[in-house]
Amino acid sequence: MTPDEFRTYGHELIDLIANYREQIEDRPVMSQVSPGDVKAKLPTAAPQQPEPFEDIIADVDELIVPGLTHWQHPSFFGYFPANSSLSSVLGDLVSTGLGSLGLSWQSAPALTEVEEVTVNWMRQLLGLSDRFSGVIQDTASTSTLVALISARERASDYALVRGGLQDGQRPLRIYASAHAHSSVDKAALLAGFGRDNIRYIETDADHAMIPEALALAIADDTVNGFTPCAVVATTGTTATTAIDPLEEIGRIAEANGVWLHVDSAMAGSAMILPECRWMWAGIEYADSIVVNTHKWLGVAFDCSLYFVRDPQHLVRVMSTNPSYLQSSVDSEVANLRDWGIPLGRRFRALKLWFMLRAEGVEAIQARLRRDLENARWLAEQVAAQPGWHVVAPVNLQTVCVRHEPDGLTRDELDAHTQTWAEALNSSGHAFVTPAILDGQWMVRLSVGSLGTERRHVEKLWAALRDVVAWQA
Repeated sequence: MTPDEFRTYGHELIDLIANYREQIEDRPVMSQVSPGDVKAKLPTAAPQQPEPFEDIIADVDELIVPGLTHWQHPSFFGYFPANSSLSSVLGDLVSTGLGSLGLSWQSAPALTEVEEVTVNWMRQLLGLSDRFSGVIQDTASTSTLVALISARERASDYALVRGGLQDGQRPLRIYASAHAHSSVDKAALLAGFGRDNIRYIETDADHAMIPEALALAIADDTVNGFTPCAVVATTGTTATTAIDPLEEIGRIAEANGVWLHVDSAMAGSAMILPECRWMWAGIEYADSIVVNTHKWLGVAFDCSLYFVRDPQHLVRVMSTNPSYLQSSVDSEVANLRDWGIPLGRRFRALKLWFMLRAEGVEAIQARLRRDLENARWLAEQVAAQPGWHVVAPVNLQTVCVRHEPDGLTRDELDAHTQTWAEALNSSGHAFVTPAILDGQWMVRLSVGSLGTERRHVEKLWAALRDVVAWQA
């Protein structure tokens, strides 16, 4: 494709995306295709000769878009906000179009330095002290893996340069609550700890980790031949946005020499609001923190911020220095390949840089406050309606609900919950996600898409009442 062809078709694709965003509210939120429908319309082998680009654009519009569940829809209340502001989309386009690759500072100086500056902007906006340094990873899953590898190496005195986890040391233990994200389990397994060395700490009635239970578990492991290695505390758990008490957990971790990683993937965006920073009381105890700007904040996926208190330790664990990447300025610059797992990195910072500059902090703060208020309003309506219950504290923008008709057994109530949630999603009027809480199914209503206004939340509440009436 020549630059002229790129210009022509690029304009057409920008128009397609803009039209999609303008008209998205007219579409059913959940894709209406059945399994295999999209594959059945695709050739079984790649074309031997070039196809007209007009045909490719037409297939995006007629085949791809109908095969999507529309995360940017204002009636998308599932999973978590995965916002993709158009200013950030343009930053992503520029990043991909420039095609620069960050293997070292020298390979793309602007890539490194814009990332350093932009992440530092975010550090300040989140209320973190200058004791923290940050870098962009792809996702929270990768950030958690990096955190647990770093914890492993600190606890083992850098066993990676000796025999690794086969070095005859005491088994290392990881601590998290049962409400921690599944990526914590995955990271612990990939980092070599083993499932038997993950300890799940008891939680309170609000589903937050109990510090006293953590202290007892660490003491028990210490006297029984284990080495306490890392605690993963969560600010805003996946199911209910529960808030683990960082101050108490941090003191316990510090007293026992245990790494503290804070998973604030979704809720971390709220820390740009000073009134929400009570959730981060004690954050200064953290050794590492993850905040996904590609969730509620609005940056196009993927752009996960990973902050550490000791960047020299991170570099020591992650560094590689092949001769072909060495340069005369290495002592003066950061080589971000040494701040994570991949050797190369995309210019992800452009997405965040574009959005912050084009929208401004005050507008982003206003949007998040709008979502918080809409979630509170929804929770009030649910709590006031007979037969409906809010089943977890509404700390942020997620409202956990259950409709409980009289006379149902637990199994019948579970079936009822799953049935009405599936019926609502299939209707296309809204999209929600069921989840299990304390052994019982409930439904999460995650408020926070870019275009979600009060009228959309009101329509959701009406749809919820209608769908259970239809099921009666």
